[in-house]
Amino acid sequence: MNKSILSAWAFILSAAVTGCSSSGEQYSANVYKAGQVNSRQAAKTVKILAVMPAKIEVDNTEGKQNAQMIGGILGAVAGGVIGNKTSNHSKSGTAIGVAGGAGVGAAAGSLVKDTVLVDGVSLTYIEDGQTYNSAQVGKMCEFSPGVALVISTDGEETRLQPNATCPAKS
Repeated sequence: MNKSILSAWAFILSAAVTGCSSSGEQYSANVYKAGQVNSRQAAKTVKILAVMPAKIEVDNTEGKQNAQMIGGILGAVAGGVIGNKTSNHSKSGTAIGVAGGAGVGAAAGSLVKDTVLVDGVSLTYIEDGQTYNSAQVGKMCEFSPGVALVISTDGEETRLQPNATCPAKS
């Protein structure tokens, strides 16, 4: 196989496997669904005692499905080109290349994991004289010990709002 064909397959595999993973940002405490906007939610102040790093496992099913679809499409295109070139521009060679490429690309996309780990924080805080802990998607620099606001849309949910600002990237 020539170098350009190998490069095309390498690109397809890397695009399918690495391009589609969830960032988990939708689980951050300061992200709201449309139904939560303009509605009253219970809020109170708490005292954060400790901020520790955590890893949060989030669902990546959508990313995996996207990788399979993108891998299949890219694989079909690359397979068609490769099949056309290697079969002296025959239609059957192109068709076989498209089918094979789509299969290989979709298979490469299925290598994407169903879940991914994203950065988070483990926040230990005092609320009404009781000590609690809440793991949340977020950055360490967004939280510091001291007063913070916790917002709850139901009795079990804890959305400790960031009480610090991350340094600006330069």
